[in-house]
Amino acid sequence: MKEASVVTVMLTVELLDVIVNTVSKAAMRKGMNDFVFVMYSNAFAAFFLFLVTFFFYRKTTRPPLSYNIVGMLFVVGLLSCTNQMLKFFGIGYSSPTLASALSDLIPAFTFILAIIFRMEKLDWKANSTRAKSIGTLVSIGGALIISLYKGQAMINSDLSLKLFHQKLASSMEFDWVFGAALLAAHSCFLSINFVLVTRIIREYPAELVVVLIRIALTSILSVPAAVISVKDLKELRLGFNMELIAITCSAIFVLSFSGVIHTWAMGKRGPVYISMFKPLEIIFAIILGITFLGDSLYVGSVIGAAIVVIGVYAVIWGKSQETLEEDCTAYSSESYATEAPLLQNKRMGE
Repeated sequence: MKEASVVTVMLTVELLDVIVNTVSKAAMRKGMNDFVFVMYSNAFAAFFLFLVTFFFYRKTTRPPLSYNIVGMLFVVGLLSCTNQMLKFFGIGYSSPTLASALSDLIPAFTFILAIIFRMEKLDWKANSTRAKSIGTLVSIGGALIISLYKGQAMINSDLSLKLFHQKLASSMEFDWVFGAALLAAHSCFLSINFVLVTRIIREYPAELVVVLIRIALTSILSVPAAVISVKDLKELRLGFNMELIAITCSAIFVLSFSGVIHTWAMGKRGPVYISMFKPLEIIFAIILGITFLGDSLYVGSVIGAAIVVIGVYAVIWGKSQETLEEDCTAYSSESYATEAPLLQNKRMGE
């Protein structure tokens, strides 16, 4: 698949994540428990992926699972469950704005971990390395500008300004330090998750099976937390309402579809490439907020969005240059291996 096609798919996945997250927040505002949402969405996704995997591998041989792969999948499932819990707890103690700001650290954490585990090359003489490193820092800076700096309103909305000031006043009551620590841990664990999944999928190239096992383990591990968090077991019941729509959308589009695409892309491009698209979620959220919710557009959002796009483009360019260099090296090696015996035979004939 060409680079442009991969980028298009990744942009579509991130846009779907933002849309489904908006629907999920609407359901949670109506009183749905966060942990119950995590449990049911993962359970629905596991059931959906089980059906897809069953029909896909009905005529195809599935790679054999080793104890090493199963062990790593268990760790990934535990991290996935912990990540979702940390995110909801962190937002509860701070705010969604702080959550967006600290999630922009995911590319930095992932880049460092990928270098430590030798999944990314660090050769400062190569243009590809410089482009990826600088692009990562630039995109993080742009995303932080969007999250923390507003400036003057370019498209003003009185309702949006009123709600913003109300949220700002009420947010002072939260324990921001503790919330920030939880959200930073979420970003770090998600980066570890990216690195582990990349290693798994390169050793066990079966995206559907990997995502199915991970989601199934996450669903099982989230059951105790969901049961403990509710005051009455009746809260675990689902009805035909907004909550069911949000759970179904999250299960199919985010956990299943996006999960498989992310896992596939990690095996092809590596964990850093995937993490670089995370800051773009803020841009999509701003566009959707202005279009459908009547939010205001601020100067900081425009400047930050432009910087994020430049940073992401630099990383994509660096990654494409790295792939091109590897292809050229492989071609040179093959050419040398083919020509060497011919030269040797020619000399012997002389």
